[in-house]
Amino acid sequence: MVVRAALVALLAALFALAVAFEAPLCPTAALFGVPCPGCGLTRATLRLLRGDVHGALRFHPLVPVLAPLVAFVLGAAIVRFVAGPRVRLPRLFPPRHPLVTGLGVLLLVAVLGVWAARFFGAFGGPVPVRSLVMDPS
Repeated sequence: MVVRAALVALLAALFALAVAFEAPLCPTAALFGVPCPGCGLTRATLRLLRGDVHGALRFHPLVPVLAPLVAFVLGAAIVRFVAGPRVRLPRLFPPRHPLVTGLGVLLLVAVLGVWAARFFGAFGGPVPVRSLVMDPS
């Protein structure tokens, strides 16, 4: 259990360093210079945590829904990982429950819809991304 907790702490520290140094976290943006459907969510979440709701919504309009959801799911996964396979933890949602599946599909459609709409100028247009590929101009 201690080794698993240390591994989670190490990964969290590496992620925090990447965020602090503004390293490109999205492989799509870094390699192709095009934002993915989730691009801007890390920056939006950081703005939301600082209380800058307007700035957060500018980076990703679904951040008030996605940030808590991702935090909850990630937190649950971390607890399950650190607890190990021998510890039986209760499930909050039954697997493949129609309501959970329907909400998941609805959220996926919303994320993809926002992503597509941004390419046409909605929600402030595509989120600015950093690319590892050199600009030819």
